[in-house]
Amino acid sequence: MRALILAAGAGRRLAATGHSEPKCLLEFGGETLLERHLRTLDALGVADIRICTGFAADRIEAALATSAYSEHVTTTFNPDYQAGSIVSLWCLREALRANENVLLMDADVLYAPTILDRLATSTRHNCLLLDGEFEPGEEPVKICLADATIVEFGKCLPPTLQYTNWGESIGFFRFTPAMAAALADRAEQYIDAANRAAPYEEALRELILKRPLEFGVEDVTGIPWIEIDFPADIERARDEILPRIHGC
Repeated sequence: MRALILAAGAGRRLAATGHSEPKCLLEFGGETLLERHLRTLDALGVADIRICTGFAADRIEAALATSAYSEHVTTTFNPDYQAGSIVSLWCLREALRANENVLLMDADVLYAPTILDRLATSTRHNCLLLDGEFEPGEEPVKICLADATIVEFGKCLPPTLQYTNWGESIGFFRFTPAMAAALADRAEQYIDAANRAAPYEEALRELILKRPLEFGVEDVTGIPWIEIDFPADIERARDEILPRIHGC
């Protein structure tokens, strides 16, 4: 199994308040998000890690140079990192098409290692992680289920959508080799159509809705995690989420 980490974004909402580091280099408890990812993946036996960099890529490379896990890491630079994250996914297309099981991860998440373990060991080979305890609104990427079948995936839901359960996507996914290759094909279609502003979740949504019976979810409600988008997220991560992670 290989892990693909999307770490190219500039974090505009944080940058607007004076934060200049790539989000994956934010430190919590004396350890960056990046180093936490690498340590957790190493504990799971994942020794092939591909990171898509972009904004301040030199700083990420410098951090990797001093990491105990650097021998397992290959980086791919996305020069168009100010576009949508679909471009970063497309930059990793060769890794998606390499006939390996894939873990796809957003880099800006602080989480208890149990979360990634649940994903890596799930019996659902094409798998999303769902947190049922979330604040509804425009920001969360939502997973909607009708019984056990995913019927919608995205930030905005059709007003007539019928579903029996929902939750927030954590931004970590697991794919079989065939599904990973299909996702690469979807990403390439976006690039060919000059739709470089799209988030990668749109390509994944199309794939899920076309082949819903091939996807499943792991419910990780109650396990601490947070995505870092706003300054308030940093405070909550340090004051609330990190102590809960240490208590797991």
